[in-house]
Amino acid sequence: MLSAMPIHTRLTAFRGGETWVQITTPETPKPDVYPLFVLHGGPGMAHDYVRNIAELADETGRPVVHYDQIGCGRSTHFPDAPREFWEPGLFVDEFHTVREELGIERYHLLGQSWGGMLGAEIAVRRPEGLASLSICNSPASMELWMAAAALLRAELPEDTRLALDRHEAAGTVTDPEYLAATQEFYVRHVCRLVPTPQDFLDSEAQMEAEPTVYHTMNGPNEFHVLGTLKTWTIIDRLDRILAPTLVIAGEFDEAAPATWRPYVERIPAARSHVFDGASHCTHLEQPEEFRAVVAAFLAEHDHAPVRA
Repeated sequence: MLSAMPIHTRLTAFRGGETWVQITTPETPKPDVYPLFVLHGGPGMAHDYVRNIAELADETGRPVVHYDQIGCGRSTHFPDAPREFWEPGLFVDEFHTVREELGIERYHLLGQSWGGMLGAEIAVRRPEGLASLSICNSPASMELWMAAAALLRAELPEDTRLALDRHEAAGTVTDPEYLAATQEFYVRHVCRLVPTPQDFLDSEAQMEAEPTVYHTMNGPNEFHVLGTLKTWTIIDRLDRILAPTLVIAGEFDEAAPATWRPYVERIPAARSHVFDGASHCTHLEQPEEFRAVVAAFLAEHDHAPVRA
């Protein structure tokens, strides 16, 4: 169980603030396996909703590192930072700052949603020591993401669609009717569990309490993208990724196949796994199955030469 494993936290100085870091250590470490870094999504959703991935520590004998990206969760918040501050390069630098502070030279990287996009941004730079990359529930461009969201939105009940359209046109995206309509989309394509897991609610609550990062980079919700990531794409850079790559998605994922297919088609050493019956939070909906697939992939690449 996660609660039985040694868990340590620390703060790492970064850009005039501090990044909160958590290291979960297996009770019985295995020699010669690489640590796993877990990158959360949002942007700005903090690590709580992906904390169960730390179970991989005992299950695979490796340390698992989570951290709250700058601007959210337990890390320093910058609500007054200019819009241009919030760009992918900031988070690439933060990752390497955390990694270097921990003294980790060889490692696996797993990112969920925005975290997978960030993982790809890290991997295209070909860092030394990256043994493998797991991209979970992530689009390769926001144009593809928005197109997929529009198709899924068109499948919602008519009264739900009309409520979304009406409030977006009026700019009243905090109206209770609008929030209820977005929830209909979420229970279909973001997390299908009822009730919603507490870890997800915890990440959602901290984001809503201080939404600077999410609102600046994304927008008010998952399918109404207005932020700095609106034109983001990594498709034309994917062939630079040398690390073996696993692409994970759910059958009902808001990250529909068209959004993640470029990763599989353009990364030379990539393969995919789709979980039947799951949506965007596959790791919460099917946790044991999710971790088993990831664990097998990590084991394949613990002793393989790291390509830089």
